[in-house]
Amino acid sequence: MTGYGRGVAEHDGRRATVEVRAVNHRFLDLKLRGASVPPAAEEQIAARVRAAVERGAVTVAVHVAAPEGAAAARVDPAAARRAHDALAELASQLGVPGPDLALVLAQPGVVVSAEPPGDAEPPLAAALAAALAAALAQLDEMRIAEGQALAAELRARLDELAALRGAIAGLAAAVPGQLARRLSERVRRLVDDAELDPARLAQEIALLADRADVTEELVRLASHLEQARALLAAPGAVGRRLDFLVQEIGRELNTIGSKSAAAEISAAVVDAKAVLEKIREQAQNVE
Repeated sequence: MTGYGRGVAEHDGRRATVEVRAVNHRFLDLKLRGASVPPAAEEQIAARVRAAVERGAVTVAVHVAAPEGAAAARVDPAAARRAHDALAELASQLGVPGPDLALVLAQPGVVVSAEPPGDAEPPLAAALAAALAAALAQLDEMRIAEGQALAAELRARLDELAALRGAIAGLAAAVPGQLARRLSERVRRLVDDAELDPARLAQEIALLADRADVTEELVRLASHLEQARALLAAPGAVGRRLDFLVQEIGRELNTIGSKSAAAEISAAVVDAKAVLEKIREQAQNVE
């Protein structure tokens, strides 16, 4: 699910700005950008984002303003040389021009905080926490609005599937009679009425009807559709469970199609699979 949030907070002269962007992804893919963020603060930010977001490609951009009069950052010459050497070697292998100063400075660890390493100081930690909370709150508002729209779309598609399931059930009820007529006509074309064994004919019709029976599949299909509806109304993350139900619905439709003894049922199964594919695409966007 997609969304954007931005939070700004200041505590004892430390000002933090946090931007959170999320786009659709099957799993959680978290990226943190911000050279001036201490490692301990990075871990705290990552933990809070993981607690708030279960699925999505999430990018967190952090900007910290240093206290007035303090050095904001410094260049680590040793790290810069290592980065330059590594980039120069790669450029040589690829046959492209070597790195410029801007590229070297952009590498992680080259430009570092002028403050001693260690845990984030209390004012900075408090500012980061407040800014992140505000950004996540905005992100959540957007994702909730998108989730409501997705739920309405998915309910409409489930209604279509339920209607097609009802049509298949009605067609399936007429299959035994159709099979009896077809088999009787074929047998009578091959043998005289005098040689026709009604008991054997009835047995063959029963076997064919049993092979074409899709009652169990229709019952399971109805159950899966009801469970999907319940998930859309449930709180919390339901995307993974919805993915599973989509797979199971597809499995039942495949079985019904393989057992189909009527062209009308096959056509209805094709229509149902088309609707299910639309549900599958949207389910990837549900957390």
